Amino acid sequence: MKKLSKRLFAAAMMTTLVSFSVAGCGGASSDDLPKVQGATRDSSIQDADGVIKIGIMEDLTGECALLGVQKVHAYQKAIDEINEAGGIDGMPVEIDLVDACSDNTKYQELSRKLILEDKCDVVMGCATSASREAVRPIFEDNNAILFYNNQYEGGVASHNVFCTGLVPEQQVVPLVPTMMETYGKKVYILAADYNFGQITALWFEQEVENNGGEIVGTEFVPMGTTQFSSTITKIQDAAPDILVVLAAGSSQTTFFEQWSTSGIKGLPMMTTVNIAQMYEHLQFDPPALANMHVVANYVMELETEDAKAFTEKMKNAFPDDAYFGMEAAASYEGINLYAKAVENAKTTETEAVIAALEEGITLEHMPSGTITMNGDTHHVTKDLVMIRCDETHELHFDANYSQVAPDWISKTLGINIKESAPNKQYTPLDTN
Repeated sequence: MKKLSKRLFAAAMMTTLVSFSVAGCGGASSDDLPKVQGATRDSSIQDADGVIKIGIMEDLTGECALLGVQKVHAYQKAIDEINEAGGIDGMPVEIDLVDACSDNTKYQELSRKLILEDKCDVVMGCATSASREAVRPIFEDNNAILFYNNQYEGGVASHNVFCTGLVPEQQVVPLVPTMMETYGKKVYILAADYNFGQITALWFEQEVENNGGEIVGTEFVPMGTTQFSSTITKIQDAAPDILVVLAAGSSQTTFFEQWSTSGIKGLPMMTTVNIAQMYEHLQFDPPALANMHVVANYVMELETEDAKAFTEKMKNAFPDDAYFGMEAAASYEGINLYAKAVENAKTTETEAVIAALEEGITLEHMPSGTITMNGDTHHVTKDLVMIRCDETHELHFDANYSQVAPDWISKTLGINIKESAPNKQYTPLDTN
């Protein structure tokens, strides 16, 4: 095994089988990117000379690197544990790691490489919804499995894609009525200008309307935006009771620093990503995130036994990492769900593994507690908490939601992916 890059993988466990290839981006050299070697082989895990190869395609550089590195480390930890326990039904697991550089074209190129050239049994990857939608047809066309281990705006109904992150019915639906009852009915939405922000904004608009509220302003900002003075003025002029912030990427999160110096104090905020994903409450000085609320399945500060156990082992394995958030948890859970599916199927053959996942695998003692893959939606039921950030940036856990099912696709749209997968993404507009 080659030595891992000190910059990205200083504390990686040495049990994972890796070598290096594939040039990086944004200044990263090929030696910064671990990748395993693996030969083309029969997919049956009965083969004594085979290994199970997991492609990992995340952002180690670019706008989403703060997210990508913690996800990759969670993948590594899960695979290290599996290999230390003897592999999956005795078969060792290898990582094939590539850096997509926060570039959607690169994601497409690497997807084809991992599927067609490297013959990966499964791929774990993508950060933004734009990257996921850029590659989803490639996985569908080649009948390959993609685990999307990231919170997103919901609605993906694909035979080949399994989503382990949270979706709006798990976050927006429980959050909005509580916030409006507490703070008021006038809501302003600030969101990233791509499918994540646009569709999530639709969810917030729908739930605000359902609860008798009013949207007093909506603004979509392009990825990479760093200046928010005009936006802050618009928010002041609209005088909302609550501000929705759906900032994505490192650049957009600079909004919080500018917000904290604007003179606006204590305006309640709600989100589906910030704090729980890229730990802005630690990146920025108080009170930048004061009065922010988010529903999530895991943050490092969570005190459940399962969450504490995950935090401790990740800190021990990667002591130089700044934070592990809900997407690190989802990534760890994605590996374990796939491993259990292969174990149940007794093969890595695509259709057999999909069938095993669709049977409804339940795992206990995950970072989120007990989780269940829902076969009819390809999304995961989890325990959730409502998190509130105070003016000192201490996190408070104000409400618990037990085993919240991601069932909008099945209950509202009437789609059962097990029976017929439409291979498309739906939005709240599809219910009108």
